[in-house]
Amino acid sequence: MSKLSEVGDRDGWRCWLCDEPVDPQMSVNDARGPSIDSRATKTKNNKNNSGPLQERLAHRACNTRKGAVAAVVAWPERLFVVDPAPIIPSLDRLQRKGGREVVARCPTRADAQEAADWLVDRISRLSPEMSVTADVESGGGQFLLILRA
Repeated sequence: MSKLSEVGDRDGWRCWLCDEPVDPQMSVNDARGPSIDSRATKTKNNKNNSGPLQERLAHRACNTRKGAVAAVVAWPERLFVVDPAPIIPSLDRLQRKGGREVVARCPTRADAQEAADWLVDRISRLSPEMSVTADVESGGGQFLLILRA
């Protein structure tokens, strides 16, 4: 079995960046074709992304677009969130330190719960080894979305 097949099977043939399906039969030269992205993780003593490499499945175009800059996993436009935190840096901090992190504000409890459900589901595919929960807390006339590791 090729390394691409192993990574694809492990990741359920979904792009870790855009969370869309990746067709394993598509040419690796096609923009929507499969590729392996090697993401270095930050460690507590080294902040330069030189920790262990984590290989993830990505569309070739998503992988190329990311280039040498930090990957960004976007919040969907359908969610009503205010000041959403960047997802990957939030996960990196939770993985290193544990605890909790406020990741967004929402105008209603229903908006916050919808965002919480989406985020926990997305993280389950983005970082399957992490166990996180999302809580909704009211405060100051708004609802805070809080991740806990």
